[in-house]
Amino acid sequence: MKRRATPASPERVWIDGRRASRLDVRDRGFQYGDGLFETMRVQAHTVRLLDLHLARLQSGCRRLGIDAPNDRTLRRELAEAASWRADGVLKLIVTRGRGARGYRPPTGVHATRVMIAGAPPAAPPGTAAAVRLRVCRTRLGLNPGLAGLKTLNRLESVCARMEWRDPKIWEGLMLDADGHVVCGTMTNVFVRRARSLHTPLLDRCGVAGVMRRWVLSEAAGLRLRAREVRMRWSDLAEADEVFLTNAVAGVVPVAVVQSGARRVRPPSSDAAERLRARLALL
Repeated sequence: MKRRATPASPERVWIDGRRASRLDVRDRGFQYGDGLFETMRVQAHTVRLLDLHLARLQSGCRRLGIDAPNDRTLRRELAEAASWRADGVLKLIVTRGRGARGYRPPTGVHATRVMIAGAPPAAPPGTAAAVRLRVCRTRLGLNPGLAGLKTLNRLESVCARMEWRDPKIWEGLMLDADGHVVCGTMTNVFVRRARSLHTPLLDRCGVAGVMRRWVLSEAAGLRLRAREVRMRWSDLAEADEVFLTNAVAGVVPVAVVQSGARRVRPPSSDAAERLRARLALL
């Protein structure tokens, strides 16, 4: 496929494989948030961790009973979208499709797929140094049936992100209704103590990120023992290292975690730096 020059326009949108910008208002993704999405990093016209993104999407469609788009079709369309901009972000939305009024999903409908190609993200403060993280007041509700899925329903993250405007704070940490640490508004969290690497168990709420999965698969190669656990503030306070992950930002070390007057300053970023080095080779 011929590579194109980096375009001046900020975004390009495809709906069901065609250039478009209008979505039918009867679409259940618009009406009810009935769908899933993937946010992917494009580098050198290539989608990073594409296989993991598509595996998560297919798994989510199965869990929600959505007729998943054909894998070969998705790969072809994603390659075309990635060819438009050498470096950027590609968002893939899959909804259940159009339907009549009412919550009950209709039968015989075809999923709608929307792709949005955009500019690369602004570099987070953590590109060269570690970031600041705050604990949000907004709590995550418990729903094991949807736990781990990246659905179109992201109101909890929206409400949490409304809590601060301080540009020095890069991310907000979210707790569940029982006070356990779950994730960030847009990231997953990892805590290292010696050679133990822990990340919150996501069996009741939260999104199981693609970069989280990649880190868990790489841990053994760094001689780290990875586990999913119920996590509390005390785990952060006793950590040698805290870092955040998502598919766009990659691996971001944390310098400060704040909750009201309390502060945690993890002394190390060793594992995060080694993971960054490995990620750069992909």
